[in-house]
Amino acid sequence: MSRGDRRGALARRTRRGRTLSGPPGGRGAFGRGGPLSSGGDEGGLPQRPTGAALPLLRRAAGFFRPYRGRLGAIGVAILASSILGLANPYLLKLLIDEAIPRRDIGLLAIYAGAMLVIPIINGAIGLGQSWLTAAVGQFVMRDLRNALFVHVQSMPLRFFAETRTGEIQSRLTNDVSGVQSVVSEAAANFASSIAVVLSTLVAMTLIDWRLTAVSLSVAPLFLFLTARASAARRKASAEVQTALADLTSIAEEHLSVGGALLAKSFGRSAEGATRFSRRSADLALLQLRQALTGRRVGVVVQVVFSGIPAIIYFVSGTLAVAGAPDAPTIGDIVAFTTLQSRLYFPLASLLGLQVEIGGSLALFERIFAYLDLVPEIVDAPNATRLTRAKVKGHIEFDAVAFRYPAPPNSDVRRRRDTFALNGISFTAEPGSLTALVGPSGSGKSTILNLIPRFWDTTAGSVRIDGRDVREITLASLGEVIGVVTQETHLLHASIRENLRYARPNATDRLLWEALEGASLAERVRELPGGLDTIVGERGYKLSGGERQRMAIARVLLKDPPILLLDEATSALDSVSERHVQQALERAAQGRTTIAVAHRLSTVSGADEILVLDHGTIVERGRHAALRRKGGLYAELAKAQFGVETER
Repeated sequence: MSRGDRRGALARRTRRGRTLSGPPGGRGAFGRGGPLSSGGDEGGLPQRPTGAALPLLRRAAGFFRPYRGRLGAIGVAILASSILGLANPYLLKLLIDEAIPRRDIGLLAIYAGAMLVIPIINGAIGLGQSWLTAAVGQFVMRDLRNALFVHVQSMPLRFFAETRTGEIQSRLTNDVSGVQSVVSEAAANFASSIAVVLSTLVAMTLIDWRLTAVSLSVAPLFLFLTARASAARRKASAEVQTALADLTSIAEEHLSVGGALLAKSFGRSAEGATRFSRRSADLALLQLRQALTGRRVGVVVQVVFSGIPAIIYFVSGTLAVAGAPDAPTIGDIVAFTTLQSRLYFPLASLLGLQVEIGGSLALFERIFAYLDLVPEIVDAPNATRLTRAKVKGHIEFDAVAFRYPAPPNSDVRRRRDTFALNGISFTAEPGSLTALVGPSGSGKSTILNLIPRFWDTTAGSVRIDGRDVREITLASLGEVIGVVTQETHLLHASIRENLRYARPNATDRLLWEALEGASLAERVRELPGGLDTIVGERGYKLSGGERQRMAIARVLLKDPPILLLDEATSALDSVSERHVQQALERAAQGRTTIAVAHRLSTVSGADEILVLDHGTIVERGRHAALRRKGGLYAELAKAQFGVETER
């Protein structure tokens, strides 16, 4: 498949028109005007323009579809509860207009008894409805969190490089938690309130349509006030979540192990606390404004609702004094006002719910902004899956060029940089060690990142066993390639769990063999917990060299046919370096190894050394020949070994 075909396939897969690809400075997700170009404090995706409420609600409703059965049961319970709720006002009317005037104790007992039993039945129905509603709400929240987490994981490295970790965490925690109450209760409350309002209006109309018309005369005022309150709540919610994201980011930056070390090293702890306190104060004011938004509407509703019964009594009394033949009876008035009080509570709930939903729309916008992003690096439609047993490990770079995409808010026309890599061509045979050396920023790590498709080439191709890596599934690339990076990332877990990240079913014997290969077994045996020792946040309980050897042990346990080593021995002392180098030489037998190194001593025995400068290969050959050549490699060797260039 050609590159154009792949791009066409990706474009067809972009369902909502928002991708991470596109020319630098275009309108892709990371181009100019894209999600990361907000330029605000949030450091992540900007908010969408507010207004598209119905599409957002319809999309949110899609998460409820798997639970249609439970939702149906909730609907039946709501309908039954609303109908039963009409019984007591009607029984009260019968009690006043029939049982008491007739002095019929038996009929009075029946009506009064029914008025006691019906609430019990209604309460049981309500209890079941509440359980079902809570269950559906929690399941929907779980699905939303899972969908967001899985989707964010599929984003390319560029996404994580250009988005603050705290911002991503805020979307997963603060934003999802912010809509939890709405998701858990809003749908059921809305349906219940609608059912109660409609059934009550029917019952009130049957009693007296004139009094019903008087009761509904204030409805337009409520709708107007709540619409304004809902819009204000939506805006306030967006500002609160942005502030929460900022606060989460500040906490993550300053309270991680690295952040704490940085602050203590420079004596800047007080400044970090000041920064956090200022943003925390901003958040408090925003949350206060959010909490007060819509309260004035609530006060107006309460005052009007309290005054309407007096109007009903006045109209009823006027009809009776005027001698109207169809004037309401005392029982009618009592039943009507009882129904009226039953109407106002769900009506007020509906109005308040509109305000709450308006606030939640801002959170749904933020969540869906992430879910709408389409990764730029995806499997081709006809991608092939590699199997470890069949991979020989033949790697070929064919006229590869690569340029990093333009950063957000950049003007491409003013960019001076050209390509990070240009015209890179070489072949790494199975079982060989290919070393990449050169000054910092010459493109060594970029070459490694193109093999497992952390990035895609701008031009040319990278092939494994003759197949373009863009035609291989990403999952299988991850299975056949082992990577040790400059920055070792360990989980806050035991040594055993960190190693088994590479091979979940590995036995302790295999774990110890991997540790032996990385010259770490003796150190682990000295630890009180052995393999069960917790390494701490990002492995900070271990020394830098121990962390690096843990990473090497992990990749040795994985036993991939292709090894990519990016400064794999940079943090080792000379003794450990020698042991690990020997282990890596043994591990390289029968597999392809490409290593980036600044220490030339670690790659002096490489089958081929590629010397890079400004994104191009300027020299290639073996160690001795390159030193005799007197070029860039010879200069690097002289600087490191302190001897004159060999001629």
